[in-house]
Amino acid sequence: MLSERRLEVLRAIVQDYVGTEEPVGSKALTERHKLGVSPATVRNDMAALEDEGFIAQPHTSAGRIPTDKGYRLFVDKLAGVKPLSSPERRAIQNFMDGAVDLDDVVARTVRLLAQLTRQVAVVQYPSLTRSTVRHVELLSLAPARLMLVLITDTGRVEQRMIDCPAPFGDTSLADLRARLNSRVVGRRFADVPQLVQDLPESFDKEDRGTVSTVLSTLLETLVEETEERLMIGGTANLTRFGHDFPLTIRPVLEALEEQVVLLKLLGEATDSGMTVRIGHENAHEGLSSTSVVAVGYGSGDEAVAKLGVVGPTRMDYPGTMGAVRAVARYVGQILAES
Repeated sequence: MLSERRLEVLRAIVQDYVGTEEPVGSKALTERHKLGVSPATVRNDMAALEDEGFIAQPHTSAGRIPTDKGYRLFVDKLAGVKPLSSPERRAIQNFMDGAVDLDDVVARTVRLLAQLTRQVAVVQYPSLTRSTVRHVELLSLAPARLMLVLITDTGRVEQRMIDCPAPFGDTSLADLRARLNSRVVGRRFADVPQLVQDLPESFDKEDRGTVSTVLSTLLETLVEETEERLMIGGTANLTRFGHDFPLTIRPVLEALEEQVVLLKLLGEATDSGMTVRIGHENAHEGLSSTSVVAVGYGSGDEAVAKLGVVGPTRMDYPGTMGAVRAVARYVGQILAES
């Protein structure tokens, strides 16, 4: 275990390196931080931190920089989440308040996260596998043509046209709408097939074919929409950090183009806690020089999706974690109110 003083020295090195982009020497540390010890003692502490792999010497200068292991210890033990200022919180509220639908909420969230953190922002759409049905609307377009509208608890809206095997009257339509909603509203998608399987039998013989067709379309919609969707923004921010990536940022950009990679980066959506993965902790080789900060968001206690940022390992972790958490909470509130 590192002593408290050595932890303080590590904290100071991380903060200075993130702020200045320059390797940090013992003289600079004692001048900038109230460590209460001499430069010689700080040099000894730095030597011990280097021996244990928390800092490294990038070239023959006297300065040191944090390693992935050093950042990991900083995040786990030393970095509190920096709360956003009142102006920052107001800016989030003002930016998000005008959102008109789920696509707009996700698009605004991506832009906001990229601006707040100056990193690459990634936002996962609420997963329908974890969603519940808010309402099913059925509209008559012609005697034998209907529109089905499925609305989820996260504000997603799906529309499907249905050609019926026979004309379907307004009374039957209202009856089907009422019975369908009484069974599925507030229920998870996975439960719907079982809840509606005997519904056709409760209708008159001439209407059963249409009821079955409507139910088939509803169930197809539930299955089709379980695929995960993402939105990404702020990729241009990476160009500001060219020297943070060995050789080139191309592997990072290529990895960010792969949706499967990004979904793995964000992790399981049901985990609503904060995830910070640093450097080589990211399984994808192209992202070994990046860090990922992600958190779940949702309309209740359970997360329905994740959002986060990708940037170089030389990252303002407390500020980034604070911004990601604040935005996730606000998106959750919007979903709860929508």
